[in-house]
Amino acid sequence: MSIISDKINSTQARRRLVDGNQRFVNGTTFHHRFHAHGCAKDVKEQSPFAVVLGCSDSRVPIETIFDQSFGDLFIIRIAGNIVAPSQMGSIEFAISKFKTALIVVLGHSNCGAINATIDECINKTNLSDGLYSITNRIKPSILPLLKLNLTNNELVDKAVEVNIINSVKQLQSQSPIIKEAIKNNKLEVIAANYSLKSGAVDFLT
Repeated sequence: MSIISDKINSTQARRRLVDGNQRFVNGTTFHHRFHAHGCAKDVKEQSPFAVVLGCSDSRVPIETIFDQSFGDLFIIRIAGNIVAPSQMGSIEFAISKFKTALIVVLGHSNCGAINATIDECINKTNLSDGLYSITNRIKPSILPLLKLNLTNNELVDKAVEVNIINSVKQLQSQSPIIKEAIKNNKLEVIAANYSLKSGAVDFLT
């Protein structure tokens, strides 16, 4: 059962995520089963030790891959782990309310949103307005890569990484709340990439 965490700094928060992911990869997880009532009934208040902006992909269950439980992580999920106004607002809420010291932008290999954006850029695919609102935010990460002589797999892998980094930069530069917390050494925003094949999370920054 998870215990509501005391306030920890970004280095300690990152270590918890690294250690949890290592347990997941090794098959030695603490939270391999969730007993919904038994775990949740004692978590009366939330005090997440990290915020994670991740992709909506069903193959990336964020609490599971970091071996965390109820109340540990404040998670925002959207296809392509993009930064749109509602995602920014959710993160600002977490930073202001819970004084969380770490934000992780988590992308993953073979991302469907990345593939859809590449397809749109190359083949001028006709998308719905809703889908376009997502791919349009990913395009700046992909368009420069199309000028390089990359195989399709190389293009997807590189685009995933660039998109993650660009989301980190947007969070660092576009939110006064986040910028102030970073300036005061109360917050760190980092990039991470999850491998669907290995189960490992690679921290890019």
